[in-house]
Amino acid sequence: MNAFLARVRGKLIISCQAQPGEPLHGSSHMAAMARAAAEAGAGAIRAESPADIAAIRAAVDLPILGLYKKKVFEGNWCRITPTFETAREVVAAGADAIATEATGAPRPDGQALTQFLTLCMLELERPVIADVSTVEEGLMAAEQGAVAVATTMAGYTLQSGGPRTTPDFDLLEALVARCPVPVILEGHVWEPAQVTEGFRRGAHAVVVGSAITRPQLIARRFVDAVPPREA
Repeated sequence: MNAFLARVRGKLIISCQAQPGEPLHGSSHMAAMARAAAEAGAGAIRAESPADIAAIRAAVDLPILGLYKKKVFEGNWCRITPTFETAREVVAAGADAIATEATGAPRPDGQALTQFLTLCMLELERPVIADVSTVEEGLMAAEQGAVAVATTMAGYTLQSGGPRTTPDFDLLEALVARCPVPVILEGHVWEPAQVTEGFRRGAHAVVVGSAITRPQLIARRFVDAVPPREA
């Protein structure tokens, strides 16, 4: 088994990401989040952008699943590590593995997914985990060389049925049953019980992000629980 996958098997991967405009945006904040995740016993960190990855690499001794979100063009283009050059930057910053979108969305450099995967394996010597939204996408990514697939994109594509608020356990089970590579549960995991359920249904690892590392969303859940005051 790939070394990264061996280290995260049966573990929780904590996604430390904050986009521009969010309260904790900034590499120092994400490094602090990663240290907190490490103290809690996380098995790995999922991190976005070379700057954040480098800061986290200096802060913790955990495997890093790196990615680079780039808005390359208007429209339905691949956004998660969309080109080989973005993958190169992710690896140079210290990532042990690369996450990339594998939903069939076109890549801005015109590369096919299989070319991207081959280059990452041969030139960067890093495994690639494919973020997918359907069983068909997962099977295709595995066939083309992804070492694992993750349910990350479920609910973010039309082919996966559109927005959702809970993990796609059905997709997880279907991928586990049919896909020849390990399957990671990611997306809309908000409760510890959902982590347990993910492993029960065969997940190799489970990723949790917003429920741990986006305090404005965490706080909103509690604010929304406050009953309205009577006039």
